[in-house]
Amino acid sequence: FDYYWIFILYFQVLKAYDYFSPWREQQQMYKLDIGWPKTPEDFTGQTFCVAVDSLHGLVYVGQRGDNVPKVLVFSEEGYFLYSWNNTVEMPHGIFVWNTATDSSVWITDVGTGKYGHTVKQYSPLGKLMQVLGTPGNAGSSLIPLQFDQPAEIFVEENGDIYVVDGDGGMNNRLIKLSNDYKEIWLTGINGTGIGQFKIPHSVTLDAFGRVWVADRDNKRIQVFDKVTGEWLGSWSSCFSEDGPYSVRFTADYKYLIVAQLNINRLAILVAPPVGAIGDCVMVHTVQLADETKPHLVDVDMKSGAIYVAEIGAQQVQKFVPLR
Repeated sequence: FDYYWIFILYFQVLKAYDYFSPWREQQQMYKLDIGWPKTPEDFTGQTFCVAVDSLHGLVYVGQRGDNVPKVLVFSEEGYFLYSWNNTVEMPHGIFVWNTATDSSVWITDVGTGKYGHTVKQYSPLGKLMQVLGTPGNAGSSLIPLQFDQPAEIFVEENGDIYVVDGDGGMNNRLIKLSNDYKEIWLTGINGTGIGQFKIPHSVTLDAFGRVWVADRDNKRIQVFDKVTGEWLGSWSSCFSEDGPYSVRFTADYKYLIVAQLNINRLAILVAPPVGAIGDCVMVHTVQLADETKPHLVDVDMKSGAIYVAEIGAQQVQKFVPLR
């Protein structure tokens, strides 16, 4: 009789653990679009980054390599459209910014040559429009617009800019700039404490005024107030196996998509509503093939599709939501 109740209690504990565990999984949420792109041979270098222009149905891919076009442009259906190469050395992050009248493409360049250590704005066809930083010169953390291997950029609708800087350089910081490129606030130094970073690698915003940063080598995500730069919280329990490389929200802002390069995985986490950040809850994972190495991702905010830039497989893959 006593063994019976011990047995029942044991399974109740297991059920409770399964419910509250941050690793709890649900049914499959995405499937691979095997028809994207139509001509995979257009990828001729290492594909480091991808950005979706949801408004115009375009997908921009940044790749590296000798004598290869650094930016490729595809339709959302997967057709290759055109490429450009001017003044891009080693693209790391890429972002498309749309206004009511115009579109532009922002690229972070971590090269060490005459174009590197910069954040640059291009027209959709590749015309250089703006350069932030001093090309070819690695910067000091004391100077806001002097970058050292800037990793990624996110631009709000009003033109405010968020940059994580850098990808292994001297700087380990998050900076917010106004639409006329003036510093609004800056936070972060090299370290493991609150608000400190070890390779801040990706940055995004949610719908509630919060800035999310993939603090890669600290194996955590840190969250800040977009107005003040105040630290709001961090997530680490979901990243014991591998640090977060990329952060992007789903189109409905219900989930956060996180790329984990070394274990070839996309983690899908519950996005907290207004209020406390709490701890991370992982509801699903997309396991990629070995040595795929997902580096940075982007989400189509209309269709919900996820695009994954994979430096190991030297390709971009598209995953479409099932519900």
